[in-house]
Amino acid sequence: MQWSPRVGETVAAAAVGVALALAAALVDPVGRVLVGAAALVLLTLAARDLLTRPRLRAGAEGVTVRAALGGTTTIPWAVLQVRVRVTRRLGMRGRTLELEDRSDDAVLVVLGRRDLGEEPQVVADALTGEAARTPPPTG
Repeated sequence: MQWSPRVGETVAAAAVGVALALAAALVDPVGRVLVGAAALVLLTLAARDLLTRPRLRAGAEGVTVRAALGGTTTIPWAVLQVRVRVTRRLGMRGRTLELEDRSDDAVLVVLGRRDLGEEPQVVADALTGEAARTPPPTG
């Protein structure tokens, strides 16, 4: 099982970023800075989405998360704790998936719907089910 940002969202971010970069040449100097910055943000977001595919992968050894700046974090099934955190800000509700390594306090991975391409609760349910099916390590 694996989860990644939706391809359509990545393509849309890249297309709007390119369009804004082209439009930056047509506006006044102050607008050029603002439109150029928006283009840079969208193109960076699209590049991150492409470079970190798949963002989350569940395998026999545990859960592996690809980081935006390279590298991966693997949390074995035996020490994985999965939570969905719901927060309210400015009247809107946001859900995030929290993956914690119970053996290492320094490992906490937080992923949102955009990172996963699915609702965090759906991914949490799938990971919880997979963890229940995985036998504990022997030896």
